[in-house]
Amino acid sequence: MKTLNLGILAHVDAGKTSLTERLLHCAGVIDEPGSVDAGNTRTDTLALERQRGITIRSAVVSFAVAGTTVNLIDTPGHPDFIAEVERVLGVLDGAVLVVSAVEGVQAQTRLLARTLHRLGIPTLFFVNKVDRAGADPDRVLRQLADRLTPHVVALGRVDAAGTPAARWIPHPPGDPGHQARLVDLLSAHDDALLAAYVADERTATPDRLREALVAQTARARVHPVLAGSAVTGAGVDELIDAVTALLPATAGDDHAPLSGTVFKVERGAAGEKVAYARIFAGTLRVRDRIRHGGGRESRVTALAVFDGGDATPGDAAGAGAGRIVRLHGLADVRVGDVLGVPPERPAGRRHFAPPTLETVVEPVRPADRPALHAALTQLAEQDPLINLRQDDRRQEIAVSLYGEVQKEVIEATLADDYGVPVTFRETTTVCVERVVGVGAAVEWIGRDPNPFLGTVGLRVEPGPVGGGVEFRLGIELGSMPLAFLKAIEETVRETLGQGLHGWAVIDCVVTLTHGGYWARQSHSHGVFDKSMSSTAGDFRHLTPLVLMTALSRAGTRVHEPVHRFRLDLPADVVGTVLPVLAGLGAAPRSSTLRGTSYLIEGEVPAGRVHALEQRLPGLTRGEGALEAEFDHHRPVRGPVPSRPRWDHDPLHRKEYLLAVARRVTGRPAR
Repeated sequence: MKTLNLGILAHVDAGKTSLTERLLHCAGVIDEPGSVDAGNTRTDTLALERQRGITIRSAVVSFAVAGTTVNLIDTPGHPDFIAEVERVLGVLDGAVLVVSAVEGVQAQTRLLARTLHRLGIPTLFFVNKVDRAGADPDRVLRQLADRLTPHVVALGRVDAAGTPAARWIPHPPGDPGHQARLVDLLSAHDDALLAAYVADERTATPDRLREALVAQTARARVHPVLAGSAVTGAGVDELIDAVTALLPATAGDDHAPLSGTVFKVERGAAGEKVAYARIFAGTLRVRDRIRHGGGRESRVTALAVFDGGDATPGDAAGAGAGRIVRLHGLADVRVGDVLGVPPERPAGRRHFAPPTLETVVEPVRPADRPALHAALTQLAEQDPLINLRQDDRRQEIAVSLYGEVQKEVIEATLADDYGVPVTFRETTTVCVERVVGVGAAVEWIGRDPNPFLGTVGLRVEPGPVGGGVEFRLGIELGSMPLAFLKAIEETVRETLGQGLHGWAVIDCVVTLTHGGYWARQSHSHGVFDKSMSSTAGDFRHLTPLVLMTALSRAGTRVHEPVHRFRLDLPADVVGTVLPVLAGLGAAPRSSTLRGTSYLIEGEVPAGRVHALEQRLPGLTRGEGALEAEFDHHRPVRGPVPSRPRWDHDPLHRKEYLLAVARRVTGRPAR
């Protein structure tokens, strides 16, 4: 049986979880579809999801139809939980992007559509809620073409839109109007089809056009559009047919070396780690020992394969290529880990911008501080972009956020699941640092004040925007053991997590200019003497000192995140809104009059987006619509925000270095 891993994506409240329930019902997996309002849906299993009526964590269910096992992955729609969507994208064969027939294309819809297009994931559009008052499927179809992609084609029409009797009517084979639209769309990507049609219009038969539609949909060149209602079931059977007929099922080699990716980690009833993984190639069985995360090795103690709804224990045949599995026994597993051989799709790729907000979490009861750290560590395992950060000197724990809703969810989760009530300080913006000059430093082995048995010299200079941190060797490759070079590079990347002002240093080039060590030495009776021999630990402890000295000589500048925004609002309130935008530091770049409304586009500091969202309804009588997403970083204007780290403070650097030497290596200061 073929396997199709299908993502259901949408802007919040477009009805994707309800659509998931209806798909399972139509496929015979459940007797009755659950309701988000009633809190009994199959995929929203967290108590908090059912209380709030939103999806917070991705969930997997499956059904079989027409000889294909469809693993359906329901993802969050709220932008605060975009990290869950990011982790799912790398395991999908195809997607259904759900759009409300009432609200139409919204901010998250645009973001998801652009990402699916960039990754080349075959995608169908489903216009949901056609039975709701105010539904206008034709308007939404025009929005899809205007705002998302012109390469869309409706496979039918909606009758009685906006009423409970609304239904989806597929275009019959040979329908002249539909045939003409297909020819126009498909011939733009198929020269042979165009040439044959120009020579003889009769060559564009329904079968040939259907064949071309299947091929171009699978290559993400075109995007068929269907419509219906998850509540009434209208159009859902036709959607299932389109999913299995138009989206490409998995082709993998069960006998190849194991290759997979972990896209979700959760905790079981006993607190054990449970990993969800997509198998791209090979076969995985219970009791197999597998390598994951670049070097760790674990034994699979239990395995479940998604089939017929939920996951069922795997049999002796195990799980083959294309399957999604739930694994037990991988104690050190992390989200993004590669299982076995790296797949063709790189694991851990960044598709969306990282969080741009941060807040300090404080326990209501001071005695709960250790429990708070343990709980947040577990939450960070499930969502690495929380980016847990602890300041031991201030006794503070900070987490990164996408928005205020995510903060509320973390607060409720800590109280309900871990029994740790917390409060949050005011949310602040996560800045970055960029190197502005060139700086170099070196510490020599055997020379004061260096207490470590190693020589390290580093040069730091600016790199290209978006280039990340690049580590280069300025010494001969064989002049030092590979383990020492690896220790230096890993420590460089870790140290740049907090620069001169405490923020992560990005887009720079670090070159190792000097390196030296003392080879392994022993006493005359053959006993290894670590006090006379260099180890990787020497380089891990020495590298931060050298790097921060070089960085201080090069200098850094703090940059803040900036969002690009689109604001639709009534024309008569523009004069009221523009001063508010200026007060929030926003910079409008263009404004366009469209009938009785204005479209304003521009930039706004990430830290002011929430304030704009809060004020917008009152300024626009509830008619304003705001879309905002990360665009770039710019130099901070005004006072520079700092997030100091004591071990990088020049006043304490030598004391810190010597203390580490005495504590870790046991060597006295020189």
